[in-house]
Amino acid sequence: MLPTRRKPHSWLFGAYLALRFAVFCPAADFPLDLLRRVLERETATEAARAHYAYRQVVHLEELSEKGQKRGEYREWRDVIFSPEGRRYEKPLRPPYLALERLKLTEEDFRDLREVQPFLFTREQLPLYETQDKGEETVGGHRCWVLRIRPRQILYGQRLFDGLAWVNQADFSVIQMEGKAVPEIVNRKEENLFPRFTTVRKLVDGQFWFPDRTFADDTLAFRSGPVRVRLTIQYSDYKKFQAETTIRFTDPK
Repeated sequence: MLPTRRKPHSWLFGAYLALRFAVFCPAADFPLDLLRRVLERETATEAARAHYAYRQVVHLEELSEKGQKRGEYREWRDVIFSPEGRRYEKPLRPPYLALERLKLTEEDFRDLREVQPFLFTREQLPLYETQDKGEETVGGHRCWVLRIRPRQILYGQRLFDGLAWVNQADFSVIQMEGKAVPEIVNRKEENLFPRFTTVRKLVDGQFWFPDRTFADDTLAFRSGPVRVRLTIQYSDYKKFQAETTIRFTDPK
């Protein structure tokens, strides 16, 4: 996200409250093959999700120092299948753009599709290094916590840097928290990105798919800080079959 060129506003800095539904437990006996099993499960999850249609609704707000809405962006789209089985995105209406101090960039839109719903598959492994960080309970599920960070970032890449909570029952990732990297800062531009949390839900009793992403963060631009609040809803997961016609109701 880039700041627009305008006179900076004065701000009061508030404390940042991280939204983490977890209870920390320091001791953990990690399986020696944990990473392998997580990668296998995430790869299977990605393959399964490729056969589902769903709706994605994006809502980004600029907030004042008092928490009042100053500007916003909204986007509605369905990920569906053609009669021939080709998967594609269908915008439901033109995006609503009324941002005051921010400009959305190509990197922001890539992050919406690649980083916020991140799946840590075998294909992704060469890009990342991991570290065991203990155990936590998330939503009643006992989890191992993995620290995931890029090994290096090459030009043009958008990667995830943060934590993943792995359900001990089936090695599924059920929550991720972190941010998209790299931030792009030079003499000409500042392209900054908020920390976010993505929570998954169990679909059809088999795989954990992204359910919602939320962020409430302050981006420290040179022209002055900008507080942003982001929500992404992934809903109406429907499995595609050749003889099935998938329809969604109009968004409200």
